[in-house]
Amino acid sequence: MNLELLESFGQNFPEEFDGALDCISLAVTCAFNKRGTLLAVGCNDGRVVIWDFLTRGIAKIVSAHVHPVCSLSWNRSGHKLLSASTDNTVCIWDIMTGESEYRYRFPSPILKVQFNPRSENMFLVCPMKHAAVLVSVEGSHSVVPLDDESDVNIVAAFDRRGKYVYTGNAKGKILVLSVDNLELAASFRVTTGTSNTTAIKSIEFARRGDCFLVNTADRVIRVYESGEVLACGRDGEPEPIQRLQDLVNKTMWKKCCFSGDGEFICAGSARQHALYIWEKSVGNLVKILHGTKGELLLDVVWHPVRPIIASISSGVVSIWAQPQVENWSAFAPDFKELDENVEYEERESEFDQEDEDRSPQLHPETQEDDEEVDVVTVEPIAAFCSSDEDQADDEEALMYLPISPEIDEPEEGWGPLHDQPLEESNLKRPPSSTDHHSTKKKKLKTVEIELQDAPKDECHPLLNPRSKEKPQQPKKTGRQKTHKSGAGSEGKLHHRSKHRGEKMREKYHEIL
Repeated sequence: MNLELLESFGQNFPEEFDGALDCISLAVTCAFNKRGTLLAVGCNDGRVVIWDFLTRGIAKIVSAHVHPVCSLSWNRSGHKLLSASTDNTVCIWDIMTGESEYRYRFPSPILKVQFNPRSENMFLVCPMKHAAVLVSVEGSHSVVPLDDESDVNIVAAFDRRGKYVYTGNAKGKILVLSVDNLELAASFRVTTGTSNTTAIKSIEFARRGDCFLVNTADRVIRVYESGEVLACGRDGEPEPIQRLQDLVNKTMWKKCCFSGDGEFICAGSARQHALYIWEKSVGNLVKILHGTKGELLLDVVWHPVRPIIASISSGVVSIWAQPQVENWSAFAPDFKELDENVEYEERESEFDQEDEDRSPQLHPETQEDDEEVDVVTVEPIAAFCSSDEDQADDEEALMYLPISPEIDEPEEGWGPLHDQPLEESNLKRPPSSTDHHSTKKKKLKTVEIELQDAPKDECHPLLNPRSKEKPQQPKKTGRQKTHKSGAGSEGKLHHRSKHRGEKMREKYHEIL
């Protein structure tokens, strides 16, 4: 993929609807891998659908959980996927095999999971009404310290390089903690114009640059620079470089994200399917993308490389991209596009081998020899490289998934031959080793993560809290009562009709 050809010279943000991805079941959340070639979509039936984003086709379906998938995160190489479900379980999946490598169970619902951007052996978990938890793959965990023990509504995120964890609480306090020893490196409080605090709803980092945004309950998106925040230290007062909001409708934001190059910010409305796009450097609103009316937005992600946005509403993934306009003048500078046919007038010396009428050249240009183009050397793409990463990580990255055909009715000659005895066919593949290996995969050990003072009776926000109240309502007994009363009334009617029939017969006999 030649990234230089993909970069447009005009606007680097999507402008129109470009189709939808139907996952058969209802989509809840989605996440791009590092290159943007694969899109993982978590569904309400517990499945994770891996889309090949270049061909817009399903590459793999992983039966991940039983309950809805609420959060997804890719590791840096793209070989593993971290998923969280509403049944308080977190799993790590091998994308190539589709098998679960690790499973963890938490006592309270999980709101968000995130792989460490530079380490696949550590991930961050944000339980509901509890402090954030750093979990290692082996199962050991450490609780991220709180600023106020009474305020447990915590949102957290890794920074771009995975060195710090940024946490925010309901009182507007943001802590910057080192991942190695969980020591406080910096802290500040997000305040409104009247020095009142506001709750932190989410923290998102850009893929390039040192900027991050803070989505707060006062419906304002603030953009900060991480370098300035660290320089201010503890109880600092860093000024946001931008304040973004909808001044007309005072929209509450459901999900915010940066563009791949970090130059644009996209925010999804919590009231309707509408996406607002701002330019980070200027702070002006450049585009509003409107979806179907009446739909509520669930998730928004921006493609890591291209100006493409994927949004989820009503269980369908909508794709927003730039309009593809044919520009034939790119092939020939003197090419003219005509609205209708025009009779062409041929010049006198147009098809002559040598133009006799041309003016003599004063300084004849020497023709340079054709340079040899190197098509063997692979140079790293600047958009995917950082100053502190090795090129070996790029070579081991998983970009595409091989698709194997599903054979419903195999043709003749598929598998072992009929004339060949079963003993010889079994010798090629020993069944004992494979069966033993498959039983090992099936018996996956679940690591129980014990958290002190974690709420155990909380319901996940994705689930309907009324579902718990349904068994308490005596609906079945009520139906049985109506059914019984209906049967009694039918018996009474039958008895009355029988009694009237006997009276009519007596009157008939008296008349005779």
